[in-house]
Formats: sequence, structure tokens, C-alpha cells
Amino acid sequence: MAKLTLSNPTIPLDSTILVTGANGLIASWAVDKFLEAGYRVRGTVRSISRCSWTESFFADRYGPDRFELVEVSDFDAPGAWDKPVMGVAGIAGVAGQAGVDLVDIDAALDLEFPFVSGLLKAAKDERSVKSVVFTSSAWAAWTPDPSKKTVLNEWSYNDDAVRAIRNSTSRVGNGLGYMAFKALLEQRIWDWIRAEKPAYTFNTILPETVFGATLSPENQGIQSTCGMVKWLRDGVNLDIIAGVRAQRFIDTQDLGLLYLAALTTPGVNGERLFAFGNKFNFSKIAKILQELEPEKRIPAMKDDGWDQTEVPNTRAESLVHALNGHGWAELEDSIADCLSSIKKLED
Repeated sequence: MAKLTLSNPTIPLDSTILVTGANGLIASWAVDKFLEAGYRVRGTVRSISRCSWTESFFADRYGPDRFELVEVSDFDAPGAWDKPVMGVAGIAGVAGQAGVDLVDIDAALDLEFPFVSGLLKAAKDERSVKSVVFTSSAWAAWTPDPSKKTVLNEWSYNDDAVRAIRNSTSRVGNGLGYMAFKALLEQRIWDWIRAEKPAYTFNTILPETVFGATLSPENQGIQSTCGMVKWLRDGVNLDIIAGVRAQRFIDTQDLGLLYLAALTTPGVNGERLFAFGNKFNFSKIAKILQELEPEKRIPAMKDDGWDQTEVPNTRAESLVHALNGHGWAELEDSIADCLSSIKKLED
């Protein structure tokens, strides 16, 4: 396997990186890219028995003693993160507890912020930690709407979603609760960083809709928004897919590279990195799937146009470009990779 080459990384190679939620779609690719670059990885999961596949999987790819698995079953327990952060040089915080269908944003914040701040505090108290990256969301910045020409800057937050939730007297759908939650959570985290002034560098990553290859579909299945591509191919849940507005996407491997770059690139500190790759809509994805499998009948989806938002994604793309030589993946390539992962489950 070709090895990633880093230029003057701020974290020495062979150091240990902590990745939370290491069995997930996004986090597993972050683990993979850290290992490929020459780091050791300590991955946290809620249950070692359910995620033991990761140990043999990464040992087969990178040799023994490069990846270790630790269990953190209760994120909020006092001192839950003290041992996991011990001796690590960097932390990629990927795991989260809130789902996209949440309604009570205050209850979600009361659950999530103590866990995140507990991890950040444990990192602050561990002298070995040089850099931390936290996973936010594209939705923390804005609500997709292809009919609007919105201009975002690095510090844009989804105030519209927050207002909609705060001013509503009834349940608000379309993921607005999750959007408001992610915006408020990230703001609280930045407030904590400014108040506590930890010695480590700190950045957030805001991933858009995720497409691309699944690292181990046999063990992970087809998760998250990659699962929507499978739904479309299978002709199921089309009403849910139709509700996804035209926006941008991020390839799974590009996102893994961005975690690597954010933790190890000199001069990256105090930044929100917009993991907004190229544009997509599900009408185009349906056409790509049909071209890839002309023998199948892929449902046609209504074309709602293309996202018109101006996004501050050049910084994130330049970091990815420095590692892969080309920047963001094309939609056709990500969907082809997604399809390959789906087919592995059919073999």
C-alpha cells in the first residue's frame, strides 16, 4: 500500500493519535489515513466486543501493534477520557451522541457538551497532546436551499435554524432541530476553547453530505448518507431521498485526509475547515448509477437544480490537495466507489 508523505508535520511520525468512534464511516477512514501516514492510532468505541473487527482489519493493512482499541461505554462518566488520552499526541473527535431526528435541542446540548468538554479538558491536562480536531457539521453553518444565493464565511452559523426552533410552538421537521443543535454546540465548544486557552492547537471540521467508499462494508454495512445511494439503487425510501436538497458532498477518503491535515499541518490552528466538496443532487446521482449499471432500472429523481451557495472551502481543499495531489473528488468517482462498496455485500 502506498504511503502518504507528510511535509514537516507538527506531530512526529509514530506518535499515537486518538480517534473517537473508530468503527464509524467517517472515523474509520480517519484511522486509516493516520495509519497510512505512519502514525499509531488508539481508537475508542462503545463496545469492544461489537467492534473487535477493527483490530484484525487494521493489523492486516498496516501490521501488528499500530492500532489499539479501547472501550468508552459512557461518554459522560467522570474521568471517562483520562486514560484514553494518556500519551497521545493528537485527537480526532468524531463520535457524537445526537441523531438527526432530535427535537429537544436543549436536552441534546445538555447531553453532548459535557462529553465534548470532558474530552477537551482531559486533553488540556495531558501534556503530550499537541493538536485536537472536533467534528461539527455543514448544517451548523447553513440550511441547504438551492433557490437561494447564500454567501457563507468561515464563522457563519445556522442562526436561521436556531431562530426557527426557538420561535416555534410546535415540532419543526426537516432536520432543523439537528441543525440548530450542531450550530449551538460548536459555538459552545469555541467559547470553551477561548476561555480555557489550552496549549494544543484546535480546529473544527464541518463535513457536508458524505459519499464514497466504505472502508469495510462487510463489517460496517453501508452507513449514513452512503446508505441513501443504496436506497436509490434499490428503489426504496424515495420519499426521504426526494427531501434531500441540492447541496455539496464530501468524499469519505477526502474527509479522512482532512483530519490528518488538520492535526499535523503547520499553521493550522483556530480554524473552521469547511469540508464542502463538489456539488450534487440526487437527480444527477440517479443518472450516474444508471450509467454505471445500464442493466438496472434506477428511479429518476426530480431535478431541483444546483446549490448556489458561496462557501469558504478553499482552505480545506488546499489541505487535501497537499496530500492527494488533486483536491476534492468528483461526484462520479465518489458514487462509483460507493457502488463498489455496495456490491461487496452482494458477492
